[in-house]
Amino acid sequence: MITLIHIKTLDEPELIPYRTLRRPVEHFHQGMFIAEGEKVVRRLLESKLYVLSVLITPEKLKHYEESIAARAENIKVFVAEKSLLETIVGFNLHQGVMALGKIPVQASLESVLSESMPPYLFVAIDGLTNSENIGVLVRNCAAFGVQAVLAGETSSSPYLRRAVRNSLGTVFKIPVVHCENLAHTLQALRYEHKFEIIAAHPHSEKCSIQSVDFTGNCCIVFGSEGEGISQKVLSACGIAAAIPMQMGVDSLNVANANAVFLYEAARQRNKL
Repeated sequence: MITLIHIKTLDEPELIPYRTLRRPVEHFHQGMFIAEGEKVVRRLLESKLYVLSVLITPEKLKHYEESIAARAENIKVFVAEKSLLETIVGFNLHQGVMALGKIPVQASLESVLSESMPPYLFVAIDGLTNSENIGVLVRNCAAFGVQAVLAGETSSSPYLRRAVRNSLGTVFKIPVVHCENLAHTLQALRYEHKFEIIAAHPHSEKCSIQSVDFTGNCCIVFGSEGEGISQKVLSACGIAAAIPMQMGVDSLNVANANAVFLYEAARQRNKL
C-alpha cells in the first residue's frame, strides 16, 4: 500500500530522520534505520523488514512505485524535487531515494540456532566501531553463507546508516544478535553447542588459517584494527589463527581479513 505526499520542504516531523542522517546512533536507539541508494532501498523493499516511509524524487518514483505498492504495510512516500533532496548530506550516495525502516526484533542465540541448518557458520565482532568496515564485513558474510552475525557490546550495530549502506542491503538477509556479553555468548556456543570459536588474530604465529578445520560448527571472531580482539573475548576462543603474509605486513583491513577467512571456510565446506 502506498500514500503519496508531495512536499516542498523537509520540515515535516516525519522527515526528521532524513534531516538527521549524521545521528545514526540516535536512530538506532529509536529502533529505526535509514536505507540510502538504489540497491539498498530495493533490497529493503524486497525484504521482510517493516518499511515506515520513503523519500524520493519524481524521476525515481516511477521505478519504485510498483514495489512499494506491493508491500503489505501502508508506506508514506514523500516525493520531492531533486534540488530539495540535494540539500540532504550525501546526495551522491543516496542517489535521490531513501527509506526509513524498522530494525527487526532482536534475534536471540537460540532463535538463530533453531532457524539455521548445521554445520553452523557464525561471525562475531568485538570492539569494531567503524560502520563502513562493519557494512563490508556483513556483505562478505552474506556472500560466503554466514548464518548470523554476533555484535559484541563494544561494537557498533550493523544497522547504523553507513553500515547498512556499505552492506548494500545484505544486512536485511542475515540475523544480527546484539550481545550484552560477547565472551559469555561465545562460551555458550563453545561448551553448550559444541562450536569451534576461532579468533582471527594476526599475531598468532603458530596457526595459519590453512591448518584450521572450518567444516564443523564454528564462529569466527574479528576485532578492531587498532586494538584487535580484547583479552576477555580472546580467552573465550579455542583457536587463534592468522593469515600468512609477506614483506613485513602484519595485518589486513578487518573487512579484507574477514573475506579471506570466510573464503577459506566456504572452500572447506565445498560451498564454492
